[in-house]
Amino acid sequence: MTEKALRLGTRRSKLAMAQSGQVADAVSQVTGRPVELVEITTYGDTSREHLAQIGGTGVFVAALRDALLRGEVDFAVHSLKDLPTAQHEDLVVAAVPEREDPRDVVVARDARKLTDLPRGARIGTGAPRRMAQLNAYARTHGMEIETVPIRGNVDTRIGYVRSGELDAVVLAAAGLNRVGRIDEVTDFLSVDTVLPAPGQGALAIECRAGHTAQDAALIAALAELDDPFTRVAVTAERSLLAALEAGCSAPVGALADLLADGQTVKEMRLRGVVGTTDGSTLVQLSTTGPVPGTHEGALALGRELATEMLAQGAAGLMGERAL
Repeated sequence: MTEKALRLGTRRSKLAMAQSGQVADAVSQVTGRPVELVEITTYGDTSREHLAQIGGTGVFVAALRDALLRGEVDFAVHSLKDLPTAQHEDLVVAAVPEREDPRDVVVARDARKLTDLPRGARIGTGAPRRMAQLNAYARTHGMEIETVPIRGNVDTRIGYVRSGELDAVVLAAAGLNRVGRIDEVTDFLSVDTVLPAPGQGALAIECRAGHTAQDAALIAALAELDDPFTRVAVTAERSLLAALEAGCSAPVGALADLLADGQTVKEMRLRGVVGTTDGSTLVQLSTTGPVPGTHEGALALGRELATEMLAQGAAGLMGERAL
């Protein structure tokens, strides 16, 4: 007799369906069970307000978590950068699979790179983090740009460029990779130019926190998809975000790189940035040390860098925080 299908809760967007489909295949391989996608509409999908106004973090997650807690789905897949930094007491992130490319990318008219954009170019993005860093880059490189807040799925955002309404849009490389549109990118932004959002490019596979034997068995099976290096990196990044007391609507970028000597990973470098959206002020710091061997060690690394950033004035730069 074939085992009952596992139910994977996912948002309905093309990107969410694509990444959930990839996870479903992987889970099916490790469990030997079929996996069916259960489409769930979240508040973040239906609201037309800008993310910074509706609270940023969590708006895409709450409905999926409610379905998990009600037992309507067995596990859910989130873009890790959408997940609130506070751990839910009844749920567990059973796996953080290997991360996709964390960089931001430009899709521009006439195949232009960021540095080739015309004077006064209108660049669309939904993230205050991107606006802050793009405007800071423009200021220091003698460019004139206008950052324009936009929302919508990949089609909508790229559509603004195709229609001529905008000169360029900035998106996450990982999302375009997952929906098979990476060939439309005209420029990959170095993380030295724009630091990504904490957790960008990574997924979180979340399920109930093992109150039954079935839950415990599922947690153990999903754990096979966990990538320890990705998990320690995103834990440090999200710890930095939490310590700065900022949601994903705040202009905070963070990236933990693993520094290897040949095949051996030796150290981890954590970089953080926070700035005003007009790019006039940025606090950007980094720290390098041994790769944390524990979850607590990764948390401590993020907290330490956040403390240094706050000492340099980061707190005063986050007035855009959603209340």
